[in-house]
Amino acid sequence: MILYNVTINIHESVHNQWLNWMQTKHINDVLATGKFTSARMVKVLVQEEMGGTTYAIQYTTDSKETLQRYYDEDAPRLREEGARLFGDKMLAFRTELEFVSEFFQTN
Repeated sequence: MILYNVTINIHESVHNQWLNWMQTKHINDVLATGKFTSARMVKVLVQEEMGGTTYAIQYTTDSKETLQRYYDEDAPRLREEGARLFGDKMLAFRTELEFVSEFFQTN
């Protein structure tokens, strides 16, 4: 399993608009590509020196090949919308992670 992690710092002046867009449109659009099985959005609690609020969105997919198909077929169009709406008020970087194992507390 592959996790595609997108970390985004969003300027406070557009924070509420961006958060609404992410939760009601963008994440759903990414999932609608059929290349991811789930998504999780988390808020980063460490405050950045540059200000703003930082979030990480983690999309789950089955393989690097599927993720590459997303890059080739869908990512440019979906990234363009965010750039058009939020421009330099949004700073994003992306990380590919491979799921190794998961642990749970047992009683």
